[in-house]
Amino acid sequence: MFALTPPAAEQIVRAAADQPDPQPMLRVAAKLDESDGELVYGMGFDEQRENDLVVDCGGVTILISPPSQPLLANTTLDFAEVQPGEFQFIFRGGCDNPAPQRGCGGCDGGCS
Repeated sequence: MFALTPPAAEQIVRAAADQPDPQPMLRVAAKLDESDGELVYGMGFDEQRENDLVVDCGGVTILISPPSQPLLANTTLDFAEVQPGEFQFIFRGGCDNPAPQRGCGGCDGGCS
C-alpha cells in the first residue's frame, strides 16, 4: 500500500489550495529508466482514470495507474529537509525500491 507521511500530506494540501478543482487528486507515478534501471518518480494533480488505484492518505486522494502500482507498492512519500533550508519530496521503500531514499523533482503535473 502507498502511504504519505504527515509532512508530505501537509505540503500536498498546501499545493492543492492553489488548484482550481476544489478537491484535487494527486497522481503519483514510477517507471524504470531504461538506460540505468533506476526508478524515476513523478507526481502532479490530475483527474481519475479508469483502472487507477485510488488511495486516501491523510485526507489526500492519491491516484496510481496500473503500470506504476507494482513499483510503488509499500512506498511512502515524505517531505523532508535534504540539505539545510532545502526541502523536497522523497520516495522511501517499496517492494521494487530497496533504497531508503529517492528524490523527486516536485509537482509538475506531468505524470502518467
